[in-house]
Amino acid sequence: MALPSNLQQNEKIRNLAIIAHVDHGKTTLVDAMLWQSGVFRDNQYVVERVMDSIDLEREKGITIMAKNTAIRYQDVHINIVDTPGHADFGGEVERILKMVDGVLLLVDASEGPLPQTRFVLKKALEANLKPIVVINKIDRPDARPQEVVNEVYDLFIDLDADEDQLDFPVLFCNARKGRCRLTADGEETTLQPLFEEMLRTVPPPRYEPDAPLQMLAITLDYDDYVGRLIIGRIYNGVIRQGMEAVLCRLDGSLLPFKVTNLYGFEGMKRVAWEEAGPGDIIALAGLAEVTIGETICERERPLALPPISIDEPTISMVFATNTSPFSGREGNHVTSRKLRDRLAKESLTNVAIKIEPTDSPDAFKVSGRGELQLAILIEMMRREGFELAVGKPQVITREIDGRLHEPMEMLVIDCPEEYIGAVTMKVGQRKGRMLKLSNHGSGRVRLEFRIPSRGMIGFRTEFLTETKGTGILNHLFDGWELWQGDIPHRANGVLIADRNGKATAYAIEKLQPRGELFVPPTQEVYEGMIVGENNRENDLDVNIVKEKKLTNMRASGSDDTVHLVPPRVMSLEQALEFIREDELVEVTPVAFRLRKRVLQANMRK
Repeated sequence: MALPSNLQQNEKIRNLAIIAHVDHGKTTLVDAMLWQSGVFRDNQYVVERVMDSIDLEREKGITIMAKNTAIRYQDVHINIVDTPGHADFGGEVERILKMVDGVLLLVDASEGPLPQTRFVLKKALEANLKPIVVINKIDRPDARPQEVVNEVYDLFIDLDADEDQLDFPVLFCNARKGRCRLTADGEETTLQPLFEEMLRTVPPPRYEPDAPLQMLAITLDYDDYVGRLIIGRIYNGVIRQGMEAVLCRLDGSLLPFKVTNLYGFEGMKRVAWEEAGPGDIIALAGLAEVTIGETICERERPLALPPISIDEPTISMVFATNTSPFSGREGNHVTSRKLRDRLAKESLTNVAIKIEPTDSPDAFKVSGRGELQLAILIEMMRREGFELAVGKPQVITREIDGRLHEPMEMLVIDCPEEYIGAVTMKVGQRKGRMLKLSNHGSGRVRLEFRIPSRGMIGFRTEFLTETKGTGILNHLFDGWELWQGDIPHRANGVLIADRNGKATAYAIEKLQPRGELFVPPTQEVYEGMIVGENNRENDLDVNIVKEKKLTNMRASGSDDTVHLVPPRVMSLEQALEFIREDELVEVTPVAFRLRKRVLQANMRK
């Protein structure tokens, strides 16, 4: 393809992002690439899924923060960015696609393209990036590679890909073993064909040779030794360590600074560089305050690049200081000042999250892409030693032409045939409309719905119960629509402790017929704490600390063994789904507790 006369190419660099649905094997494939490109020594110990460096990512098996690495193949420096596969972290994806010239689309050989694949691919095609398709997990017993390739073509056509984008190469891989095939039943080799395809398909970075320095700040990091690090791509010009540069702020102002440290990426490590040129993805230090989307330029010729635009948040929650009687017992950070500073720090590095003050100085409204994104933020804060109380997630509505609109989701469900009726009924109650039903003849069906975002709050737990844990559910933001009307929430009321103390086995046994309990014997409770779910729709104040009165009298049968049902232990996501508007989740480094907003029983009546 002929370049405009003033543009040149840097043939020594390739920049690409790996995009896929959550759990289709992106991070595992990066592991295999790093091994086969010689980044690790043969005898070096390396953890599995080396790119998932945050504890939470390793536990949940998902990528939350986009991260970059680099390999060298045939003297070409290939920068690879591992992106999150979950739409809740879409703010990460949109920024990352600004750094790269091509994408490697990874699809599971059995599951085929799922909603998040669609979400990230749509963004990549809009950015006019060159795709390479890799069908992964071809060793699965239920793999159907050829059908999946056809589904990928259908997806590209559905997303209005042009003819050039439809002419994509397809490779078949087993990422765990680091093996690759050119056809579904062809001969297995190392990942060499994949590396060669990257050099062939992904275009080298283009730049104007006479243009001044332009580098876009795309992600932020922090180093204990050099402070704030700005990671981004150089579009034009050259940057050197010790150089005097200027930051073009989003409001149009200019901030001069000196580049104190300059790093490139080699394998998993940041390596100090003296200078970097067009197409390089680098990290630099020297600025304390910077916002994502700002441009670093030469002092003599500041020329800003267009800022990054990302989708609006759809869900908000109120984060407040912990005001329960147990406040300060389990965490180190309990004041509103510390909470405000931590949320402000999060909004600096995470552009998809918005922090706003509320009427109370102790509470902050946090808006994000989805329940999962906000739950991950709460979990990270909890592990850092914070105590806080969070309210029920609320959808963010907007007025369009004077009428109230709400965010909608595209919901894709994969479940066994026998649960179609139950699932359709549950989605229908939440104002969902079925768009498509496809049966692959394998005993499982795929259902597609359009449902209000409100309807998704609390749905996952119900869905898993309904399908006995065999269903798979994925959802994705899908535009705005007129307000759909009221959606019924939790049908049952709750059991609330009416005094402080320790729960006793005697009291729990007497309360078991009333409903399902959340606390084991000997756990401390306080007035207003939710200790169980009532069998009926009303809330009930109960005495869960009542002890058996001891006397000298004995009667046969009165001292029988106490039979207790194990309590229901909720995860953070389940607790957020469970609560109503007048309830809060108390989050501490040690526990999650459910409570009423107003603790005293006489004030609630």
